[in-house]
Amino acid sequence: MPVERELYDLLGVQPDATADEIKKAYRKKAREHHPDKNPDDPTAHQRFQEMAAAYEILSSVESREAYDTFGMEGMSRGGAGGPGFGGMGGMDPADIFAELFGASMGFGFDYGPSRGPRRTKGQDSHIPYEVTLEDLYNGKTVKMNMEKEVVCGICKGTGAKGNAKPKPCVKCEGKGWTNVTTSLAPGRLGTHRAMCPECEGVGEKLREKDRCKKCKGNKTVKEKTRQEIYIERGMADRQRIVLAGAGDEEPGVPPGDVIFTLKTRQHESFERSGNDLLTTVHITLSEALLGFSRILITHLDGRGIHVTSPRGKIIKPGDSIILRGEGMPVYKTPDHKGNLYVMLEIDMPDESWLKTIDTKALADILPPKKPEMDPKPAVVDEVPFEESDIVDVRETPFNASSSFFDHASGFQFAGGDEDEWEDEEDDDDDGMEPECRTQ
Repeated sequence: MPVERELYDLLGVQPDATADEIKKAYRKKAREHHPDKNPDDPTAHQRFQEMAAAYEILSSVESREAYDTFGMEGMSRGGAGGPGFGGMGGMDPADIFAELFGASMGFGFDYGPSRGPRRTKGQDSHIPYEVTLEDLYNGKTVKMNMEKEVVCGICKGTGAKGNAKPKPCVKCEGKGWTNVTTSLAPGRLGTHRAMCPECEGVGEKLREKDRCKKCKGNKTVKEKTRQEIYIERGMADRQRIVLAGAGDEEPGVPPGDVIFTLKTRQHESFERSGNDLLTTVHITLSEALLGFSRILITHLDGRGIHVTSPRGKIIKPGDSIILRGEGMPVYKTPDHKGNLYVMLEIDMPDESWLKTIDTKALADILPPKKPEMDPKPAVVDEVPFEESDIVDVRETPFNASSSFFDHASGFQFAGGDEDEWEDEEDDDDDGMEPECRTQ
């Protein structure tokens, strides 16, 4: 039997569990306790790391055998837990684990004054930044005031006054961690190690009177800075802008980065799909039948887009046109642009207009009505005409903001010399129409 069960309890398995059982248990626990699924739990990140550490140790035959023989406590004492490590030339077992799993093994068990995180730089700062579609189309420079942590200039990052030295933490007895008991199942408790809240996992703590007067023993102080980011033309939603080395400073390691993640605000007229844009334009019945030549769209840079329909072309409900080179700029090559797809929606005249015209003369001009069904069904029921508020009863619409144009049916036909006017022919009856907002 192993000398301790902490890692097994973390994953909710018995010490005699097979490798497959440990793997399945870890996957289940990782999904359940992932920080992204528990944004309101401040301990989720630490517990997730601890479970990852437990799986890394227990999934390896060598490291599992070492843990079962000596436990975490024995290994943290550099081999004092048993003779098995004496044959390794006095190597610190923590170094053996670092070699097995990488030098940056920040698994949440590595607490105390002699361990500490083996990081190569400080923590990165992640900042979501909301942008408009206009910002991504035209580009934008943003200057902002920020606050960051910098190493204290008085104590040079020691946190101490003069030559004062920290004392072992009383709460964790210098280990940097404490045991925490949690409920694993009804009637079953488990223990796991958690960072000591008093010394924050360091294992040492300065007395109040020995702390630096400027940083109060925190080793860093807040400093106001002014940062500038450039949103390049054609950047995408969720794209990151990295300011290298602009993050918080920590003693002994280079500062981390400041990472801005772009979040695109929904636009009232346009939708984006990669480098293409989609919009809807309303035209009148007269324009649908007789054509139009006017400014259809005010673009994202303020330009008016004038379009002339070809003579003799009748616009039907659901028709769309493509305006080549009027989409989004291509990132890093902004002189190249995608296409702008325009859905044409025909506005029918209302009843008040019908009252102002000679309906008989209109009927003579318009195509004839459809004749009655022939032959008629054996049974015909008269059902009252009733208007409905249902806007759309089609199948689930395709979201144009994802990959609509990868699924669109045979678009674009070009007839004769009308190169600037391309109409969509609905050759694929199975294609689903996209949702789009009105211009």
